[in-house]
Amino acid sequence: MSALPFKSVLVANRGEIAVRILRTAKRLGLEGLIVHHAVDRDSPAVRLADRAIEIVGPTPVSAYLDGGQIVAKASQAGAEALHPGYGFLSENAGFSRAVVAAGMTFIGPAPESIELMGDKIRARHFVAQRGFPVAPSAIEDDAPQSFLERARAIGAPLMIKPSAGGGGKGMRIVRDLAQLDEEVIRARSEAQRYFGDGRLYVERYIERPRHIEVQVLGDVHGNVVHVLERECSIQRRFQKIIEESPSPGLSPDERVQICEAAAGIARAAGYYNAGTVEFIYGAGEFYFLEMNTRLQVEHPVTEAVTGLDLVAEQFRIASGAPLGYGQEAIRATGHAIELRLYAEDAARGFTPTTGRILAYRVPPNVRVDSGVDQGSLVTAAFDPMLAKVIVHGANRSQTIAKASQALADFVVLGCRTNAGFLRRLLADPDFAAGDLHTGLIADKPELAHDAPMDERTTARLLAVAALSLRPVRDAADAVPALHAALGTWRN
Repeated sequence: MSALPFKSVLVANRGEIAVRILRTAKRLGLEGLIVHHAVDRDSPAVRLADRAIEIVGPTPVSAYLDGGQIVAKASQAGAEALHPGYGFLSENAGFSRAVVAAGMTFIGPAPESIELMGDKIRARHFVAQRGFPVAPSAIEDDAPQSFLERARAIGAPLMIKPSAGGGGKGMRIVRDLAQLDEEVIRARSEAQRYFGDGRLYVERYIERPRHIEVQVLGDVHGNVVHVLERECSIQRRFQKIIEESPSPGLSPDERVQICEAAAGIARAAGYYNAGTVEFIYGAGEFYFLEMNTRLQVEHPVTEAVTGLDLVAEQFRIASGAPLGYGQEAIRATGHAIELRLYAEDAARGFTPTTGRILAYRVPPNVRVDSGVDQGSLVTAAFDPMLAKVIVHGANRSQTIAKASQALADFVVLGCRTNAGFLRRLLADPDFAAGDLHTGLIADKPELAHDAPMDERTTARLLAVAALSLRPVRDAADAVPALHAALGTWRN
């Protein structure tokens, strides 16, 4: 890689993605800076950075969302570039403009692209007008007075979505049109609360669909390639849990069609840097869902099968360099799966768990992207994801087996995790067969629960727990009074 025009980069994020970006930055010879709230002062990301800059806010999350403070601190520190990671301010056009206005390079797309694709309604119009497949829909902005009437005309089932935002917030599935009015009110209220924008649209909901996304890369010279697809159908409440590449549900022809559509959308938008075009797929048809104008949580599965370092490509593209390769250079080898390890109790409704990590040991021979280590305090201040386990194998069945073993070898003591739940998912016959859809977890509530423990194992664990308590150990080690009275006498 040729020399970059900037010598330092500030990471405006935290956790595993901050660690991942800093590692590539250091490999490229860049000085790595990071902003952090006080709760993250002792985190692996802060320890890895060459310089750490504290930011403040009423809550930890608010500090990471304070774009003005972050830009000011980055500028004062002399950072020459800024990488937003994902989440927080990564898809905030105003923030990207402020970064550039302060004289720094923004490691991401143009703010115009963020605005276009960040507004789901504008994005749908843009994509549909250029001939790409979009599901039948009704958009409130087109004619607010007839919105509900037009929505009913599409027919059930429907999906209600907010125009601004994502992550499942404000989304509602309506199978009974008699409930449409009420669900629209709820969706609008939630969208307003989370995004400050209550505008909605509805689209035809495809039952038991697959969620397929395509990684794209573009440069400022107009070159665009796709970096193949990822299967992201294993979700809970619209949040992805397991991702893999390639998708087990696409034929070779379908793979070409969906990937070329994604590249075409990015090309039409004049998009540069890394982005992801997402589709809903079912019954041999696919529809545009949205475009995320940032690095995705699940980007490591693409890196595993292609050998590309997507963060390094982001840096290179941001420097103004051309891609330097065409579509024919993108090749996949084997199969990769990513599993999101969460601090949560699946058996208790996936309730987030907290606590200090007393022991932490990652599995050998697999990639683990993590933002915690032994001694880290897991709180309710942020998303409960602790780490991502990325496994690569020669084929899907081998990769599933390696992934299950990796989860079994992963040691986290101090807070309960979803490792057992993930292993049960991997062992599920439908998952093993590649028969995936976004409702698979909801259809199998039994997967959330551990198998009943046999009496012998229960007794052993109770004994170990009892002997770990000081009063019990003292009582077990104590010499009975009758024997103590014998003094030092020996027979």
